[in-house]
Amino acid sequence: MKFGKLPSIEQVDFTLPPDHPKTLELLEKLPVHKSKPTIYVGCTGWSMKEWVGKVYPKGAKSKDFLRHYSRQFNTIELNTTHYRIPSLATIQTWKSTVPQDFKFAPKIPQTISHSRDMATSNDNTTLFCDAISGLENNLGCSFMQLPPYFAINRLEVLAQFLEKFPTEIPLAIEVRHESWFNDSRNLNQLFDLLEAKGISTVITDVAGRRDVLHQRLTTDTAMIRFVGNGLHPTDYERVNDWITRLKFWIEKGVKEVYFFTHEPDNLLAPELADYFVKTAMKELDAYIRGPKFHEDEGQMSLF
Repeated sequence: MKFGKLPSIEQVDFTLPPDHPKTLELLEKLPVHKSKPTIYVGCTGWSMKEWVGKVYPKGAKSKDFLRHYSRQFNTIELNTTHYRIPSLATIQTWKSTVPQDFKFAPKIPQTISHSRDMATSNDNTTLFCDAISGLENNLGCSFMQLPPYFAINRLEVLAQFLEKFPTEIPLAIEVRHESWFNDSRNLNQLFDLLEAKGISTVITDVAGRRDVLHQRLTTDTAMIRFVGNGLHPTDYERVNDWITRLKFWIEKGVKEVYFFTHEPDNLLAPELADYFVKTAMKELDAYIRGPKFHEDEGQMSLF
């Protein structure tokens, strides 16, 4: 993930901002849990041969990587769907490979998110939603990463897209253009629209763009994309701060959390996920599971 990356992080203020005022309003309106919430923790892909002997068993073959991955993590930021709509056969293979508690979080195809009219004039959205619906109970929250040039002047295009998007498919939205963040009125227009439609937000924690760390929830689902810096000490400090914040959100009624760990080239993403899970299990009353390393020496020291 190159978005927001910096050559040096020494001058970055990694303080987790306070919650947006309307997040606090939303939390006060959420119902009390009748069951434990779930925290889904995962990475951005399963095809990492460097994980063999670490989170995949020694000698693991690439054809079995998803099976091994889904038993180590309980979700995945499914970037492959950003480039093509999966076939029914592919969907069925994915579904039959993973355990019941595993959730795919598919990224909306760029033929939709990056098109002039967000595919409202064709059937790409229907084709995509029909495909991922085949995941059934393994379908988690999908998300749409809007392109860097998608500015406030295109809010109406997004509104038209959301009007047609099927309500039964959970969805979260990520924006990046500076126009959303340099005027709070613009961001509030977006968030008010999402809250009215029952659409979640994507919160991105990355060194070079602290503005996208907006801390605005619009539903009882939180999706966090956490970009680490090679297991720098600040990665752990930031995770600790996030767990404190998530504890507050969960106590107030947040039902689901998706926490995706990014590291350079994703090589160390499992270590970061492991730290998050082990720390969260001590602090949060929620269902959560994470990786178990196959060799002690394959896991870097976390403390």
